[in-house]
Amino acid sequence: MKGELLKRLFRAIASEDQTAIQSMLSVVVEDERKKGHTLLAEQLQNIAHKSNRQSPPEKLELSPDISRGVIPSTSSREAISKTPDAHSLTLLSSKQRFNHPFIVAIPRERLRHHMILSDVVEERFRRIEREYVARDRLAHHGLRYRQKILLYGTPGCGKTMGAERLAWNTGLPLVKVRFDAMVSSFLGETATNLREVFETASQTPCLLFIDECDAIAKSREDVQEVGEIKRVVNTFLQLLDEYEASNGLLVAATNLTKFLDEAVWRRFDDVIEVPKPTTAEIQAILKQTLSSVEVGIINWETIVQKLDKLSAAQIVRVAQDAAKRAILDREELVIQEHFEASIQDVVISHV
Repeated sequence: MKGELLKRLFRAIASEDQTAIQSMLSVVVEDERKKGHTLLAEQLQNIAHKSNRQSPPEKLELSPDISRGVIPSTSSREAISKTPDAHSLTLLSSKQRFNHPFIVAIPRERLRHHMILSDVVEERFRRIEREYVARDRLAHHGLRYRQKILLYGTPGCGKTMGAERLAWNTGLPLVKVRFDAMVSSFLGETATNLREVFETASQTPCLLFIDECDAIAKSREDVQEVGEIKRVVNTFLQLLDEYEASNGLLVAATNLTKFLDEAVWRRFDDVIEVPKPTTAEIQAILKQTLSSVEVGIINWETIVQKLDKLSAAQIVRVAQDAAKRAILDREELVIQEHFEASIQDVVISHV
């Protein structure tokens, strides 16, 4: 802890100014959190909570919002002070459901849900959506809808968009795991954080999206991996077995299937490969992307041939770049030359 911070804390204690003391406690907790000392920060915050519960009623309790620099409203303070100790953890988890440090909620208006897929893959996505809608009828017959989905495929094939599409069509909030916050260098803390993510997500209907899940599901037979990674994988497998969503979904995605632990695959209710688009799908993706602009005479066969073997994300980029060129050139429509130049740029950038 910095010397200046210590001085301010001691001055607040010496002056017996409860407001100043609470303010400095929150600063100390946040300082430790920024250093990556998540466990220590949580312990300090719990100590502050315990101390506040023993203080006179008029003293303000250190809340999670204050520790993040957010001043709660008067009604929030009253609700906090009246919270029974036995339910504090439950209410805290519920209150922070979509502001949890290990997860982030994606606003519905940002979800991409228009996908061009083959008939086979499209049908598998629709089956998941139909089962979710009919989950009560299935439960009446002792059946459970598909809750845990694994999407795999090459980079840019549409795995993330697939998760967003499922969230959009089911009406579930999309909650994405933040590996930068969850993974810790402290022994055992990553597994603890992972369990907290699952517990938080299971409390309310949502789609929990674990992108690049190979980070926590690597093969335990890899001799190059340390014991900590193997413990995280064991925890992940256990959490998948125990996962009972409150009318929600869990979607994981990876493009490194050969590195996944073999036990991971059978933990999912459905495993879907999202392949690269076919020639027919390439043309459909181009036309869908350019639906908001005028398109001139295009030799689609030539364009599609040049985009063959590229990912859906790269094809979308080509179409968007062609539209931008047309607008910047003050042309009224997208023409063949715009496509040719955009294809050249994308090919060069991925060589």
